[in-house]
This record gives sequence, structure tokens and C-alpha cells, in this order.
Amino acid sequence: MASGVDEESKKLKLYSSWRSSCSCRVRIALNLKGLDYEYIPVNLLKGEQKSPEFLKLNPLGFVPVLVDGDIYLEEKYPQHPLLPQDLQRKAVNHQAANLVSSGIQCYQNLPIIGYIKEKLGPDEMLTWVQHHIQKGFAALEKLLGNYAGKYATGDEVFLADLFLAPQIDGAVKRFNIEMKEFPLLSKMNESYKEHPAFENAMPGKQPDAPPSESRN
Repeated sequence: MASGVDEESKKLKLYSSWRSSCSCRVRIALNLKGLDYEYIPVNLLKGEQKSPEFLKLNPLGFVPVLVDGDIYLEEKYPQHPLLPQDLQRKAVNHQAANLVSSGIQCYQNLPIIGYIKEKLGPDEMLTWVQHHIQKGFAALEKLLGNYAGKYATGDEVFLADLFLAPQIDGAVKRFNIEMKEFPLLSKMNESYKEHPAFENAMPGKQPDAPPSESRN
């Protein structure tokens, strides 16, 4: 019994929200590395990320939060490395991940789109989000053009793919982006749909997804 309790205490804990693309990236990474974890849902619409208990974990009040000591995930669990050895491809992975996080996803965070929707209306909010997604996707098509294979920088999954998969999924399902303008990203998206580590991390597969979204 004591051994079981000890093992349970060592289990990774992921504070996550089903539709959060940032949370989805971590879920993919954990799946790729074959790591078991406890999923702890955080309801962003109810403001649970602002609770005193959650702010002790992350003072910024953002998801995800992975509880597993203070060691960087990639260094503690080196299986299935998230970056290639080739320096050029490693740099491209960093570039693509940064482009998604700072050039696309940040413009569709709940506080941002909520503010625009309140001030300008839902149509302007959608136009705002679509503009930034399309601009970012066009840049990614150019950036990855000389490197992409089945995935972003070849035929193996790396960091860039963890950022691209949830971003493309959200662009299509939430913001009605027409992907025919982005053939390279569309091809990669089909590969993501066939990979269990990605599919099992998608929003509709999470325990806190509403019934209308479940399994989508």
C-alpha cells in the first residue's frame, strides 16, 4: 500500500484546459515520451486559473502547469527528443515554435478576443483572429518549405509539430480558416491526424471537453 501511494505521489500532474493550444502542446510531448500523467482540468471560462490555489502554481494564471519538480521536461525525460541534432533544423524548429506562440496564438487568447468582442463585436473579433492566423500560416509555409517532409522539418516529429498541430486544429474548428491556401500545413495536418500521440492530445479527447466537442 505504501509503495502504491509513493508511486502515485511521483506521477506527473498536468493542469490543463481542453481547448487550450498551449496545454495541447504539452499533452503531445508527454504522449510522445510515453509518460503517464494525472490530468487536472482548469475551467478558464469560470476563472479557475485565477484562484489562489492555482496562482501558487503559476503566478501568471496561465495553463498549462506541469508539476514534476523543477527540472526541464526534455532533460529529465530524454526519450523521443523534441529537437533534432542537425543545427539548422533545430533552429528552424525554434523559429516555427516562436512564430506560432508569439505571432499567432497570442492574438487569440481568451482575454484578447474577449476584449475585442466586447468593444467591436463578434464579427470584428473573428476577422482579427483570422487575419493573424492567415498571416502566420503564410509565413510558416515559406519558413518550412525547404525542410518539411511528413512533418514540419522532415519525417520525424519535433518541437515545431507540437506547436503546429493544435494551432491548425483550432484554426479550422474554431475560426473557420480555409486550409487550401496552405498546402504544406494541410499535408502536415493529415500526418498529425494519423499519429496517436497527436490525436489523443486533441481538445475533443480530453476529459473536460463538453459533450458537443467530445471525440472531435
